[in-house]
Amino acid sequence: MPVHLEPRDVSTDLENYNSVLIVSCPVCPPMCLAMQQNSPFIEFFKRGLKTGAFEDYIQSIRKPLEQRGVRTGTYAIHIPTPMMCLWTKWQRSRFLKRAKDYEAVLVLGCDSATYTAQEVLENTDCQVIQGMDMIGTTNATLQVRFPLTFNLGMHCVLKNGTVQQHETNVSGIREIEKMAS
Repeated sequence: MPVHLEPRDVSTDLENYNSVLIVSCPVCPPMCLAMQQNSPFIEFFKRGLKTGAFEDYIQSIRKPLEQRGVRTGTYAIHIPTPMMCLWTKWQRSRFLKRAKDYEAVLVLGCDSATYTAQEVLENTDCQVIQGMDMIGTTNATLQVRFPLTFNLGMHCVLKNGTVQQHETNVSGIREIEKMAS
């Protein structure tokens, strides 16, 4: 069941940090941004398994931070399970080791992904910031196009047992892009 996420404007949340690690769940966030921007989820021959809309979004966060002199990094882990909410002890310890070098961690994922980061970093000085709002669950159709391109056609977002047609909100992306200009 894919979780529907929308970007949150985190520009003010990140103002006072000199180093930020962007940790992302590689499942629902890329899927949602691809649907919201009506762009391919996977273009295997162009980007491998990375989602262009999601990679661009991460860069739209990093660029203004780096222009201010903030050191940034990214972190995602795919093996044995990509979803942050299901990370093993080994995945959690690798994340802890990487995050110790940063003042803040920006989580691009659902509430459970943010909880995972908070739990792993609870005995550190590293601050955890949630970068996406969890809106509900998404119902979509996977569309396969030649050559090995996968799009997602969103049908609706399910919120508290109700079906709602959903107009995507990309204001979080637009706010971050304003910071870069």
